[in-house]
Amino acid sequence: MKVPLLDLKAEYAGLRDEILPALDRVCQSSAFVEGPEVQAFEREFADFCGTAYCVALSSGTAALHLGLLGIGVQAGDEVITTPNTFLATAEAITYCGARPVFVDIDPATANLDPKLLERAITPCTRAIVPVHLYGRPADMNPIREIAAHHNLRVLEDAAQAHAARYRQQRVGSLGQAAAFSFYPSKNLGAYGEGGALTTNDEGIAKFARAARSHGQTARYAHEFVGFNYRMQGFQGAVLRIKLRRLHAWTQRRREIAREYRRLLEPAKLTMPIDDPHDECVYHQFVIYVKNRPAVIAQLAEREIETSVHYPTPVHLQPAYSSLGYPAGTFPHAERACERVLSIPLFPEMSAEQVQYVGNAVLEVVGTK
Repeated sequence: MKVPLLDLKAEYAGLRDEILPALDRVCQSSAFVEGPEVQAFEREFADFCGTAYCVALSSGTAALHLGLLGIGVQAGDEVITTPNTFLATAEAITYCGARPVFVDIDPATANLDPKLLERAITPCTRAIVPVHLYGRPADMNPIREIAAHHNLRVLEDAAQAHAARYRQQRVGSLGQAAAFSFYPSKNLGAYGEGGALTTNDEGIAKFARAARSHGQTARYAHEFVGFNYRMQGFQGAVLRIKLRRLHAWTQRRREIAREYRRLLEPAKLTMPIDDPHDECVYHQFVIYVKNRPAVIAQLAEREIETSVHYPTPVHLQPAYSSLGYPAGTFPHAERACERVLSIPLFPEMSAEQVQYVGNAVLEVVGTK
């Protein structure tokens, strides 16, 4: 049985009759950049996240960048985040002229460990960027308490966590602002690049709306040097359709994850722990295995596609060698990156596919 890591073709097949008229509507209006579809999506996504404002943008990286600028990060500042993330989290900090400062992860969750935060804070620290990795909410209460105690700002990296909840509160509403990605493979994915910044702060929203469009506060009135970070009309139309299905898709992801956990309970591997007070949305279902290349090869022989998110922590990437973090600095993140493996999980998976993958993994890695 062939099982892909993700099946966007199957997703499109179920949406095609709504997608094509929506794209035609954009063409008929010629509102190809921003426009009414994007504006409607901003209202709907803000309501979904429980925030007052949503600013639609061209990518998740753009959302991180404008989010950091909006909360006041400047050249020479330090911003604390996790090394176990996609490079864009650190890149956005660098774009601001600031320095990424890493703290290790909690090995139980793969998210930033709040217990290590205070030792990383210096007089130059301006903000904290917790990442809700794989759709699992970071432990936000202690992060926010530490931030408040030190007068720091918090920007959530929610690129993988659409619809996740922390203590009954939607991710995207837990800091001063939050950055989302709508890259096609995300739980809520565009048909191209896309992103958004959510916030309850009117000043941050006002800044981001101007900054995304060359610093304009009115047509040809440029208050400051901004960026070209606007969302396309097509993406707003697609995202509105998909947003209406996000709850059902999320429930299916959680069902698959529960079945995987049942099937893999006796397996010789480990999995991140879910807090029962929170709702993980399983952008990826990851396992930690020994001899990962062999496991990947044996699953590929069974026509099961896998991926690695992520093979190298940010502090060991050549792009960030100048920060001076040698191997061994963040042992939990490094160990996670050496062993992590993503197995198929997408809402259109059949029960037979889930059973096949779970049994295959168990067969390959063995029992405890």
